Amino acid sequence: MKFMKLGIKPDTFQGVGNIRSVALEIASDFIVHVDGVTFHLHKFPLVSKSTKLHRLSAEAHEKDISHVVLNTFPGGVEPFEICIKFCYGIKITLNAYNVVAVRCAAEELEMTESAEKGNLVSKVEAFLNSYIFHGWKDSIIAFRSTQSLLPLAEELQLVSRCVNSIASKAVVNPAKVDWSFTQTRSKAREPKSISEIAHSPPWNGNQTKQSHPVQIDWWIEDIAELDVNLYVQVFLKIKAKDGIQPRVLGEALQFYTFKWLPGLARDNYFDGLLKENKHETANFSKERHLLERIIAMLPPDKGSNSCNFLLKVLKAAIFFGIALPSRKELIRRVGLQLEEASLKDLLIPYFPEPDHYLYDIETMESIVDEFMMQDQSPPTSPKHEHYAYVKRRTKSAENINIVESRRSNSATHGSKLRVSKLIDGYLAEIAIDPQLELSRFMALAKSVPNFTRPLHDGLYRAIDIYLKKHPGVSKGERKKLCRLLDCKKLSMDACMHAAQNERLPLRTVVQVLFFEQVRAAMNGGGVTISELPTTLKALMAVHEGDSREGTSGGLDDKWEEVQQNFEILNRDLANMKIKLSEVEKEHSVASNTPTKSKKFFSKLWPGKTFSDGKKSLSMTQN
Repeated sequence: MKFMKLGIKPDTFQGVGNIRSVALEIASDFIVHVDGVTFHLHKFPLVSKSTKLHRLSAEAHEKDISHVVLNTFPGGVEPFEICIKFCYGIKITLNAYNVVAVRCAAEELEMTESAEKGNLVSKVEAFLNSYIFHGWKDSIIAFRSTQSLLPLAEELQLVSRCVNSIASKAVVNPAKVDWSFTQTRSKAREPKSISEIAHSPPWNGNQTKQSHPVQIDWWIEDIAELDVNLYVQVFLKIKAKDGIQPRVLGEALQFYTFKWLPGLARDNYFDGLLKENKHETANFSKERHLLERIIAMLPPDKGSNSCNFLLKVLKAAIFFGIALPSRKELIRRVGLQLEEASLKDLLIPYFPEPDHYLYDIETMESIVDEFMMQDQSPPTSPKHEHYAYVKRRTKSAENINIVESRRSNSATHGSKLRVSKLIDGYLAEIAIDPQLELSRFMALAKSVPNFTRPLHDGLYRAIDIYLKKHPGVSKGERKKLCRLLDCKKLSMDACMHAAQNERLPLRTVVQVLFFEQVRAAMNGGGVTISELPTTLKALMAVHEGDSREGTSGGLDDKWEEVQQNFEILNRDLANMKIKLSEVEKEHSVASNTPTKSKKFFSKLWPGKTFSDGKKSLSMTQN
């Protein structure tokens, strides 16, 4: 830390209680009251350097009084005493902690060049410009001290100069960083910095010049010590600089958030708060204000923050009752990166009425809508092809940006597949909610296109859980719910489970049996449609008729007839299994498939066992 010493005389100030005096042979002839402390001083050394004290002394003499009062003095008693010592020539020391306060005090006392050459204001300014604003840590320390000196610190441009000094250093080429900074995140931080160097030696605990290459985000920890009102100014100034990466800004904001709101990093943060009145919790208003400022600073670029972090902030925003526009923006941001989310992070508790729903399904619906809307944005290309060609030649960079923006804002097929899998997992979690209406469950299940579900095992599991936890669902509602399933997209193990599932409508069970046997017959080789049992061919005709008519009205009677012949069908299926097993011996690839699917199925429905021959499904779960 840089410092500057002024004056050569020893310190002769004495203090008893709230009374301060200077030990001189000459008696005190001037009394100054500053914030409850009384200073017994001498006019001559003061009035020669302070225009204000000279003026107050003259006014006091005219009124025949020997004292003056300085209320609400900038910085309080300490900077005033430093200024007075300077007037007496007593040795003083300026550093990053007190220089801003002394500068404000000197301005208040009008200790300028007009009073005397080489006065305190000019000396402090020289120290600020030559040393404080040239240092990284000193600039931050000085900036923190301005908070208690407003608005005078702003009027003297001390705030703006501190901000400029910090921001300009944050964006400097890391190779040119030759000052000390704080770096403790190399092992503990999550997630790791995007710029972390894999083979860098560990930090030795000292805040000194680094022996290994400096990371591009080296400045994050030091500015995180700032109060949010100061942090906003520095962060926005850095953000406005050229060349700063959005991902680095996002990482800086995430580090700051978890430092000042550490509960957000814990999964169970809101569990305890839900048991009490959240408005009575400690620091509720302070944390709410902090969260509002953080949300306002979020970089707009897609990918600048992880979806995991955005979901944690969204969860907190809902809990603290942040304004709706801010929550909508967070939902939009999460929707753009939904494929990166984890199921655990998507399970946002229902804060308005915890006894109503288990999870905030409305927010999840909005997130999914935002994700699906990525491909519905209007085209940005010009109307005329010839005009477009000319513009591409003259403004190629602009058009490239348009193309890249369109690519980055559209959901790929792979991301849609991941989101569909997430939704199926989410449906399985919310299915246990006894208050969850069937219509809401189905609406969320249908929120993604059918082609994004190459396999319906996850959807089937969610439907099965819902039917288990909602035994009061009517027969008609069960049929309606199970129409969401595409039996052709169920794995072998899922089909085996569904065939024994008493909670499913008989219609669905028969469809599952039909498609599984047809698939096995067609894929196994040696079996044609003409060789299928009579009952299976009849089912095929029934299913085709169902597809043509598009409704179930008029087909229920047919399904009732199928029910009467269900045992006959089971015998036919057993015969088919025997025939298929003979064919499978000649196809080694086909013989390996059931083993793999069983392993997969054991993860989906733990506690259930299967065998290839007779149905021996162990129903340990009702």
